[in-house]
Amino acid sequence: MKIKLNGVDMVTHCTTLEDLVMVESHQQNSVATALNGEFVAIKDRADTLLSEGDAIEIIAPMSGG
Repeated sequence: MKIKLNGVDMVTHCTTLEDLVMVESHQQNSVATALNGEFVAIKDRADTLLSEGDAIEIIAPMSGG
């Protein structure tokens, strides 16, 4: 299915937000996620189904000064 991840169009076979986070090589506890502009908590990612055209943000914290 076609989705938009962090503003970039892509094709994925992932069906849940949890799967997508793992495929994109992120640690579940080290990122924040949003689906179509709505925050999705870690505990809800496995039950959050992806659909054609969804816009997903996976945001990792940045350190520095």
